[in-house]
Amino acid sequence: MLPKDANNCPFLILAPMEGVGDSCFRKAIAALGGFDEAVRDFIRVPKNAHVKSLASVYDPHELAPIPLAAQIMGSDPELMAAMAQEMVRLGAHRIDLNCGCPSNTVTGRGAGSSLLKEPGYLHIVAKAIVQAVDIPVTLKMRSGYSDISLFRENLLAAQESGVRYITLHPRTKVDGYGPPARWDLIAEAKSILSIPLVGNGDILTVQHAIDMLSQTGCDALMIGRGSLINPFLFHQIRAHFAGQRYQPRWDDLVCYLDRYLSAMPEEIPEKTRINKLKQLLGFLFKSSDELQALRPTMLQNQQKDARFFLDHALSMLANHYS
Repeated sequence: MLPKDANNCPFLILAPMEGVGDSCFRKAIAALGGFDEAVRDFIRVPKNAHVKSLASVYDPHELAPIPLAAQIMGSDPELMAAMAQEMVRLGAHRIDLNCGCPSNTVTGRGAGSSLLKEPGYLHIVAKAIVQAVDIPVTLKMRSGYSDISLFRENLLAAQESGVRYITLHPRTKVDGYGPPARWDLIAEAKSILSIPLVGNGDILTVQHAIDMLSQTGCDALMIGRGSLINPFLFHQIRAHFAGQRYQPRWDDLVCYLDRYLSAMPEEIPEKTRINKLKQLLGFLFKSSDELQALRPTMLQNQQKDARFFLDHALSMLANHYS
């Protein structure tokens, strides 16, 4: 289910990320490659939803040949099952249930990480999806809602629903993205589960990836923020297991950023294009102390044309990659 490559590198998954992890980013980083699979940012399935219209935003072939799994988020078992069936009709190879989103607008409607409040109900929702489709169903969860008192119960409820594997982001809903991810909880989950476990959270470097694998025993890695800061991270992890060293090339970085800009729909206003570039580059400029020092200057650039804005940012990055 989660195969390693010929060099024993674990299965590498690009995490779903609301906002910055949109199709523009996915297409840009997919052009670089290095990961085995990506997961689309969640598709909300509110009560009284019309699943066909909601499902239309999902294109399973968006990153071909890299597979793109569908992630759905909601709390109505029947609607979630219907949405899963619609995902299959569109060509999904895997469906992931979101039990991790910490947004108050989401949890206030009983979805995302609020499912972790009631393991029994989490089981009902997950099982409804599993029984509705004949493709793998998986689940991504946090370690709890306000605390980890139901951690074991949620893991077992998910496992007993029939999901193929679980991805664990070891922070609670209340934690948000603030405190360090508790990798010890990934290790604990691994000791509890009989199905595969994917580790997620605070993998920003190759050494972090190695440490998570050795400290937790997880079966695969999902990387989100680390790939925003370093879009070559997947290649570097893979190279490590091959006994090699991957050196990012300037031309590849330029192509990555050009691809991001060109993937934006034509109807997007220029100001929005620049703001999206600032958001993406804001992460990239965190990759070293040198670039971190230049980050405020880049963000304060008042250029009104996205192409010129990107060219200016590239001129700031050039010395770092030369």
